[in-house]
Amino acid sequence: MPGALASAQATRNTITLRGSAQLVTEFFGYAVSSILYQRGIYPPESFEQHRKYGLSVMISADRGLVQYMNGVLPQMSEWLQQGELQRLVLVITSQSTKEVLERWTFNIQTEQSALAGERIEEKPEAVVSAEIQAIIRQITASVTFLPLLSDPCTFDLLVYTTKDSSVPREWEDSDPRFITKAADVKLRSFTTKVHKVDALVSYRADEDDWILRHSYP
Repeated sequence: MPGALASAQATRNTITLRGSAQLVTEFFGYAVSSILYQRGIYPPESFEQHRKYGLSVMISADRGLVQYMNGVLPQMSEWLQQGELQRLVLVITSQSTKEVLERWTFNIQTEQSALAGERIEEKPEAVVSAEIQAIIRQITASVTFLPLLSDPCTFDLLVYTTKDSSVPREWEDSDPRFITKAADVKLRSFTTKVHKVDALVSYRADEDDWILRHSYP
């Protein structure tokens, strides 16, 4: 019996750097689409309902947006596998004034031992899914605490990478696109044990508002 136990321990499931990168990349796709739907950047009829993370998640069916995301997400996965992706930011801008109204920030921490090739014990998929579900729920609830976007808006995706990252020609340098006077709401986080993702949304505060920071439960 002791020998059987030792064999079971030796074959314990581990998560690979590539597998974790794919999971995080998939989350980014669903998160971006959910934000664009909830914030009304695209018309609601251009989205389809999918079942993911135990939730009904809205996914864009807009051909142009689908092609754009299909070009962006594989590159993010590659940077994640190299440990080079540090932050993803979705910036929402007014079409008329070009003013930045919201910044959805996803900070990424990569376990250095995984980059060194060490085996990382796998985290139960149900636990990771529940953590991601909590973030998606907060995105869905964002209409209850974020200001109404009354003007037509556009969006951009910004990425922060290490200086030695290989950058395709399709990507170009950008300023951080900060909001001059912003209020922050910290959202939940999730981890695969290889990658940890922390979420935060910043929005433009009215001139007479106090600027406060509060962690959204």
